[in-house]
Amino acid sequence: MSAGEAGAEAAAAFFDIDGTLLPGPSLESRFIGFLMERGAISSGNGARWVAQLLRALLRDPHGAAAGNKSYLAGVSAELVHDWEKSLAPAFCNSDSLPFFEDGLERIAWHGAQGHRVFLVSGTLAPLARVGACRIAMRVPVDIEACATELEMEAGSAQVWSGRIAGEHMSGGAKARAARRLAARYGLDLASCFAYGDSAADGRMLEAVGHAVAVNATRGLASVAKKRDWKTCVWENSAREILKAATRPLAAKAAR
Repeated sequence: MSAGEAGAEAAAAFFDIDGTLLPGPSLESRFIGFLMERGAISSGNGARWVAQLLRALLRDPHGAAAGNKSYLAGVSAELVHDWEKSLAPAFCNSDSLPFFEDGLERIAWHGAQGHRVFLVSGTLAPLARVGACRIAMRVPVDIEACATELEMEAGSAQVWSGRIAGEHMSGGAKARAARRLAARYGLDLASCFAYGDSAADGRMLEAVGHAVAVNATRGLASVAKKRDWKTCVWENSAREILKAATRPLAAKAAR
């Protein structure tokens, strides 16, 4: 891809995170696992999450779990910092957030062209910001995260209520976020890029002039073919997969 494909001065790149830049499990799933290990999620919160999920299934079968953050009710936001500290250093070969190297190279390319870089994700906003910081440790590019914000309990600045603040960053919300960022920074969306892996990213990809379906699900692959969007596959190398598989064994042996 040449530097002339988009005007640098008014261009930006919008990246989804889970499945696009980061292989599974998702950032939120990784964080939930950390909270469960710490005993930070009570059985009551789990029961409320299930009850809310069942009620939402009747109204919106496809998005029932997306905005359901009741498992976080009463949980301290400070635990995000503890989770971040628990991750291996980003420059270490055994990084706990193994972003696709192809994705990091693409972010570096955009930075070299003078493009702004945004992470636009349905994950929790504090987790997306951690992801942005981890990427910036490896790629010297300024990255802004735009994700699902969480509401705080009344009278508290550090305890989550278990509800989201605003809308879940998925589907049309991603496209609206891209438009808001474009207006804020004077970007030309026709010169911008967007990268996503699922139907939840489709509206964001439609909003820009250069859409790229990465590791596309069947639904997004079908849309990409109809719209003649570029497609690509980003994956871990065999060596990275082996390191990830043997890491728990190595940690256990070191105890």
